[in-house]
Amino acid sequence: MGNGNGNGNGNGTADADVLVVGGGIGGLSNALALSLKGLRVRVLERAAEFGEVGAGLQIAPNCTRILDSWGLLDEVLTLGVPPENLVMKDAVDGTVLTRLDLADARERYGSPYVVIHRSDLHGTLLRACRRAGVDLVNDTAVTAYEHVPEGVAVVHGGGREIAPVVLAADGLNSVARPMLSDDQPVSSAYVAYRGAIPAGQVAAMDVSMTDVVVYVGPHCHFVQYPLRQGEMFNQVAVFRSPKALAGQEDWGTPDELDAAFEDTCEQVRAGLPQMWRDRWWRMFDRDPIPNWVQGRLALTGDAAHPPLQYLAQGAVMAIEDAWVLSEHVGAQLATGRLDWDAALAAYNAVRPEHCRRVQTTARAWGELWHLTGAEREARNHLLRRRDVQDYGFVDWLYGPTALTPDQEPPMFTPQSLALPTDA
Repeated sequence: MGNGNGNGNGNGTADADVLVVGGGIGGLSNALALSLKGLRVRVLERAAEFGEVGAGLQIAPNCTRILDSWGLLDEVLTLGVPPENLVMKDAVDGTVLTRLDLADARERYGSPYVVIHRSDLHGTLLRACRRAGVDLVNDTAVTAYEHVPEGVAVVHGGGREIAPVVLAADGLNSVARPMLSDDQPVSSAYVAYRGAIPAGQVAAMDVSMTDVVVYVGPHCHFVQYPLRQGEMFNQVAVFRSPKALAGQEDWGTPDELDAAFEDTCEQVRAGLPQMWRDRWWRMFDRDPIPNWVQGRLALTGDAAHPPLQYLAQGAVMAIEDAWVLSEHVGAQLATGRLDWDAALAAYNAVRPEHCRRVQTTARAWGELWHLTGAEREARNHLLRRRDVQDYGFVDWLYGPTALTPDQEPPMFTPQSLALPTDA
């Protein structure tokens, strides 16, 4: 099952300094980051093979600078696309509301914005883990965690393994999270359809192969951008499901998709037939929690902070978690002694608060994108007046330094919007 770097015996102490549960983007990022600090890391993945499902994702400068520090940015740029702009349009009339010049942003933040297929980013991390000697084990579903004097024991079908530290990167429905919180996933009643297709299928359509474009509309939005050096095109359609709101089980069906976008502009409607119509996803997040660490067990990635997608920070936050923890571990190792309790405490002191801001801001931005009536008009008026070089809404997110605890990210909210007097 493993890659030959020491698999432990399945019934006692693992031959590793750290066990990572979950082999997605967050789990592999932690494994790689800690391996690069000289630690022995073992990853336990429940699936038969390491891989990712889904379509495209966006990785902002706060993520690409980390990938660069791990020596992976060149590969990511080869596999992905660095778009020229982030463009926001009104989904009803198709007009441009505002944009972010990503060439200028690269100068400001020192690292590019990249869009990439989820499987390509995962593959890059997987190859890097193999080069770093990470022990990668499949077909191992962890069902429980136990605190023991030596650290943490994980229980799975093959037995019980103990390591000094265990990182739970086991996603939205984490087995480890109930040890720290009794909360449940929160449904937004919104549904996502996706589609990553050959670029030739949209060649005759009015689409941009150089930008990330998001159309924001009443209770819906539509995202488009190129992938794989322009060879593929990614689309995401998100809408509020009346059936989900009514508590029906057959939520999000294709008829609801078409109805949600029937009053949108021609560019949006033209893209809908290209979506995968045999699968769709309900949008969940969780309420932020202030503590991710219990003893030598720590949550990371979506196990700690699953967000709604409006800031495109889900995978980014997971990679940030890995970098922050590994940097604290590195600082400990530089003293000649690794104090895991101190490293985990330092991680826990900064990451939950930052990710709380991201999660709550993502919820607010979702409301902002989906406004109707006079509030939609007010939002459009304000966005059209925005200076393209105004970075006030993303400095706290993309910049190299986090906000101090007494700051909050600036944002529009539906509650703060009022019709301008000169509208």
